[in-house]
Amino acid sequence: MRERVLCFDLMRCVAAVAVIAIHVLAPYRHELHSIPFDQWLTAITVNGISRWAVPVFILISGALMLSDTRPFDGKYYVKRRLGKVLIPFILWSLFYAYFSGWSAQGFDSQLATEVLGESLHHATYYHLGFFYYFIPLYFVIPFFQWALRHYGESVLYAYVSIWLVTSLLFLLRIDGLWSNELWLFSGYLPLGYLLFKKVPLQKSAVALSTLLGIIAWVLTVTMVVQLSLTNGEYSVGRWFSYKTLNVILAASMIFMLCRYFGEWLSAGRQKVVSLISQYSLGIYILHPIFLWPMKEFGWYQGHPAWVIPVWILISGAGALGLSWCFAQSKWTRWMLP
Repeated sequence: MRERVLCFDLMRCVAAVAVIAIHVLAPYRHELHSIPFDQWLTAITVNGISRWAVPVFILISGALMLSDTRPFDGKYYVKRRLGKVLIPFILWSLFYAYFSGWSAQGFDSQLATEVLGESLHHATYYHLGFFYYFIPLYFVIPFFQWALRHYGESVLYAYVSIWLVTSLLFLLRIDGLWSNELWLFSGYLPLGYLLFKKVPLQKSAVALSTLLGIIAWVLTVTMVVQLSLTNGEYSVGRWFSYKTLNVILAASMIFMLCRYFGEWLSAGRQKVVSLISQYSLGIYILHPIFLWPMKEFGWYQGHPAWVIPVWILISGAGALGLSWCFAQSKWTRWMLP
């Protein structure tokens, strides 16, 4: 249990920081030839080595929910699992539809209305896109639980093996039925379970996953830089997608490293990590509010090597503090479960 609590707390903590980093560096991505190359390369490198952030959240869900041996209770599942995420998502989608109308020039009600009208198909704000592919996974999880109970772990091994192959095909732009978004995201669920329950926490296993992850990082950044220089503009192909083998390997590396180092955290670090983990969903949902002035007023002038950490700290601390405030009242804590 100790490993379970600490390692998942650590995963949520580092994933929350990585998500913010991806959003902080956004203004630099399309600045190839407009800013010094080393600045652009720094931002692209941070982007490339942070793509595992969202997948790690899905790996955690798979590890925890497929490990649950309790009989499936549909009413409980809908109310306490699905509803816990769906209702806040609807609420914050409405808020960010309104928030999207604000710019440095003032409020544009027409833009806010248009954003809200497209909310069934597009996120009302850039970071909420996560929920459009995460929420459907709640309808897949019961099938994995059923298959695991009736056919054992072999069915998960088979599923993940096929899924990994299709993720490589998708990366190489070989499309087919396997290019379906739900299919490509759903594989993270059984992979999370297998990484948690079946991969031994030994130095050799951690070293192998780390080696594969680092290779994936280097290849990802190299390919994006090469594509961008060849095309004369920011180009990523599918290398920054959450649904490709390179990102899966990077996410698996982070998962295993957190499993390994989670149990070695000092008491002081445990408190910090647990605090951030407790409010990780709130940090994810609220941090764009604190990034808004940076993007609207251009407060990102400078080298990304220091600008990115500074704004991670500012927006992360602001979102953490606001999340804590929401948690203090029964009238608001349900908004950020």
